Amino acid sequence: MAAMRRRLREGPDSRDAGSVTLELAVLTPALLLLLGLLVLAGRVQVARSAVEHTAAVAARDASLARTLEGAKAAADDAMARELEAQDLDCAPATATVDGTGFAAPLGQAAVVRVTVTCELSIADLAIPGLPGQKTVTASFVSPLDAHRARP
Repeated sequence: MAAMRRRLREGPDSRDAGSVTLELAVLTPALLLLLGLLVLAGRVQVARSAVEHTAAVAARDASLARTLEGAKAAADDAMARELEAQDLDCAPATATVDGTGFAAPLGQAAVVRVTVTCELSIADLAIPGLPGQKTVTASFVSPLDAHRARP
């Protein structure tokens, strides 16, 4: 009992001195890594949403074209416009148009599929072990007018 009273009067044990500093030094890198992973997840989700929207707009624009070449040009223009409007920095970004529906006979239902691929740069996060880029891809299908003339 006397030893316990003496410890309470003397304050903390000298063996515990600096333990909080050591714990903080050990936990700080782990907490920074966790924060970086949260930022990465948010950035990838925002990019995925923007690419899905871009694919939908590009498919709608491509479906309004009369030829496959016109659909490819419309999809490329829509992709560039939408990615710029969403302030998404893709290097490179590509729009692939599957226009087999343009060969369908008049009166038959047909679709055009546009796939947008974006190489998102994540090198600025500086998280060890992560690649410098993340590929985000989205596809969207839009119907072609069955009664509009096709070449």
